Amino acid sequence: MMTSLAFVALGGAVGASLRFLVGQALAFPLGTLAVNVAGSLAIGALWVGLSGRGGLLAPLLVTGLLGGFTTFSAFSLDTLRLVEAGRAGAALAYASGSVILSLGACASGLWIARSLS
Repeated sequence: MMTSLAFVALGGAVGASLRFLVGQALAFPLGTLAVNVAGSLAIGALWVGLSGRGGLLAPLLVTGLLGGFTTFSAFSLDTLRLVEAGRAGAALAYASGSVILSLGACASGLWIARSLS
């Protein structure tokens, strides 16, 4: 457990650093778009490539690296896994709920912070 956690932390540090660098290299909001698309491509390929394999590669690359790079990749994979499992309704609800609730939560956070300052 602790070894997996260390690999997640290591991958997360690298992923977050890469996200920062892409954000610096590309104008807003293209940096975010680029990491979301690249991370989604990478998680799809890794999910297939690492299927059935144990070890520390999944915690390092999927949870750590891509989690630090973009959580949008996990959102994309989760949605498509629901579709592949024949749960299109659940996928639509998950995708819609994630976007609507997250935007609402962010707007609430902005409103709360601005009202306090």
